[in-house]
Amino acid sequence: MSRRAFARVLALTLAVTAGTLVGPGGVRAAEIPKAPGHRLVRQYEGAPATAQPVPAPVPAQNPFMAPNGRNGMHGDSWGSGTHPYSGPLGRDPQVTSEQIAPLGGECATATFDAAGRLLTVCGTFQGFKLKLLDPHTLATLAEYQLPQRSSTVEAITRLDFEKIFKDTSGGAYFYLDTLDRVVLADSRHHILRIAHRQAADGRWAFAVDDDWDLSAVVPHDCISWTNLFPSGTCDPVTSVMPDWQGRIWWVTRLGHVGTVDPETGAVRSMQLAGEEIQNSFSVAEDGVSIVSDHALYSFRAAADGTPVVQWRQTYDRGTGTKPGSVNQGSGTTPDLFGDGYVAITDNADDRMNVVVYRRGNDVPDGRREVCKVPVFGSGRSTTDNSLITWGNSLVVENNYGYENLTSLTFGRSVVGGATRIDVRPDGSGCDTVWQSAVRSPSVVPKLSTANGLLYFYEKEPNALGIDAWYLTAVDFRTGAVRWKKLTGTGPAYDNNWAPITIGPDGTAYIGVFNGIVAVRDQG
Repeated sequence: MSRRAFARVLALTLAVTAGTLVGPGGVRAAEIPKAPGHRLVRQYEGAPATAQPVPAPVPAQNPFMAPNGRNGMHGDSWGSGTHPYSGPLGRDPQVTSEQIAPLGGECATATFDAAGRLLTVCGTFQGFKLKLLDPHTLATLAEYQLPQRSSTVEAITRLDFEKIFKDTSGGAYFYLDTLDRVVLADSRHHILRIAHRQAADGRWAFAVDDDWDLSAVVPHDCISWTNLFPSGTCDPVTSVMPDWQGRIWWVTRLGHVGTVDPETGAVRSMQLAGEEIQNSFSVAEDGVSIVSDHALYSFRAAADGTPVVQWRQTYDRGTGTKPGSVNQGSGTTPDLFGDGYVAITDNADDRMNVVVYRRGNDVPDGRREVCKVPVFGSGRSTTDNSLITWGNSLVVENNYGYENLTSLTFGRSVVGGATRIDVRPDGSGCDTVWQSAVRSPSVVPKLSTANGLLYFYEKEPNALGIDAWYLTAVDFRTGAVRWKKLTGTGPAYDNNWAPITIGPDGTAYIGVFNGIVAVRDQG
């Protein structure tokens, strides 16, 4: 997971919950400024690719989410990291950007309503904002202020900004429902269902349709400007997702797993004692897959909605937290794929492994693990992002060495690497198909199944100290780099754990520290 996509944004002032009306034309800010040196690095490399679709069984459509490809950070409730739209092929690609705020402003998860408008959550020095953006101009059509996270207040009062960098709560993992409403958990331990509507005069605004309070079952004595010295426990809500029956599942950092019945408002929960959940989770018809820093779980809901463990599988969590990881555990959202498989990465000390399991509830003892494949170099491998899964194939990137946007300044980069692994057709094990040297420090990568290209956000070492960022397209079949396009230079263009998202019109969007970048073909 991709999982710290929104957590790395610095938001340093109090915010109140309010909707904002914006005129019909939207509010357009400036482009994100480029740091010196952008004319001294290559602008484009490679050649346009030819679309080669990758047919395979499509992840099942969650009946309570917007169509796959535009409903959440990972594209669908299986966590596949794929989009059914053809992203840019590298034909004279054009880059545009939107500076959301003078400082900060990163727009993380991007989703799309039925008309293709962008719905995203952006972090600024004025707090977190849910925003509706024009997909072409990136102008703001409406925004909604979300409450400030306790980690921001703690970072300011304790002068420890790592508190923000390791906080995955506050609305990062939201999803769109079948009516294109945003469903998220805010920092007050409330799950909100928020609609966007256009008035007769053409202006857009957000409105809260539903508000479910979890504070009765989740510890919420959190630091705030009016509670600077809390004596109790603060347990932020990390992620939300609906199951096949329409219940809204949620998880917290300190291991609470729960559901909300949207019809009755009934809240049910249990806790994984002594375990931490920093990732999102995945949902299929056969259950809810959640990974903690100790084990992988499959859950179902009892008749009253209480989460029940169907099975639990421990993994190698190593002996410490690696540079490039939030905690001592898996950095991935579980990926559901192929013929009843689920995959994660572990946190083994020397080399991280991609581990594939059978996810059935009747798997015999000793038969759940399909394979465990070590990836990347000795002592230099970790990932804090979701895998890409398509058919029986998996793609993993190496995030070792990236901590936050200060990690790669002055021309520095990471060791990098990406690997494709396939499960054998008979399920007898897994094989490495290719290895790439692509240096993608922290992005949640994506696959366009319509054109067969993987998209990474790359930064290479530069002897002149120029920090140049590129959208890089890699052939899914071979691992060969097809083309690279410069998006910008300097820390403002660092994606800082945000994902790449492919829009219905073929644009690739990247959340970056100072806002959002769009890359689209012109040829």
